[in-house]
Amino acid sequence: MKLAFVFPGQGSQSVGMLAELYDGHEIVRDTFGEASDALGMDLWALVSNGPEDQLNQTHNTQPAMLVSGAACWRVWQEQGGANAALMAGHSLGEYTALTCAGVLELADAVKLVAERGRLMQQAVPEGVGAMAAVLGLDDDAVRQVCADNAAGQVLQAVNYNSPGQVVIAGNAEAIDRAIDAAKEAGAKRALKLPVSVPSHCDLMRPAAEKLGEYMQSLTFSDATVPVIHNVSAASVDTSDAVKQALVEQLYQPVLWVDSVQAIAAAGVTHMIEMGPGKVLTGLNKRIDKSVSTLPVFDSASLEKAIQGIKE
Repeated sequence: MKLAFVFPGQGSQSVGMLAELYDGHEIVRDTFGEASDALGMDLWALVSNGPEDQLNQTHNTQPAMLVSGAACWRVWQEQGGANAALMAGHSLGEYTALTCAGVLELADAVKLVAERGRLMQQAVPEGVGAMAAVLGLDDDAVRQVCADNAAGQVLQAVNYNSPGQVVIAGNAEAIDRAIDAAKEAGAKRALKLPVSVPSHCDLMRPAAEKLGEYMQSLTFSDATVPVIHNVSAASVDTSDAVKQALVEQLYQPVLWVDSVQAIAAAGVTHMIEMGPGKVLTGLNKRIDKSVSTLPVFDSASLEKAIQGIKE
């Protein structure tokens, strides 16, 4: 059996997430404490009490989600869970994967993603950019909608989440045009997402440049487990290549379908989604039914996953 671990990104967060694991496992409390010390703020207080609008601010969401995924991974290891053959993460989750694969220390990782969030928000003032999910059109049709409705603005397909589910990003007015056009083209649904930043499109290039500069001050180690990157659906071998993949990820599409297919092609039979929610579990089932995906976000799901892998 070959096992891969995948980590969710923004959108899976909620006030009170991981409360049961936090109460039951000292290693989860220690992980949040380590991150809080690095950030100079009580991250667990924000996660457990909110308010929701603060947790949903991207410079807070990103560290909160990274630490949640890392905490689940540490509990898995502590409980004697099986080792990973591969790791991957969706968008922000790629940073969690790199942290769990030993490329980044947790303290550096949370500071990096908090800075990533700040740079993203600075690059595009709230209200200027938007994202929308398009359901029920194939990839080519979505790209054509973007090409036909950009009208000189940024409008791109940015998250290839599963067959028939593509997220687009760009200028808010262009997104509004694309939503109407996608419905006319036969989309089952096209709806704006509740995000403050248009991730993975050309509007993020200024943020990507500054993020690359910031990363030069951090230590990137060799991965203990290969990590599949969003921009290429492949792993890389050097720290410079990892940094470049993270820079490009800010303004290039997330190739999640290709990433899951690459994991399956490597002979992986089971995937474990580490962190709040079950978003990737749902997507992965639609991408490749031959690979079983189990989520881990509380004691019951942890036990089920460990027993499921043993069987």
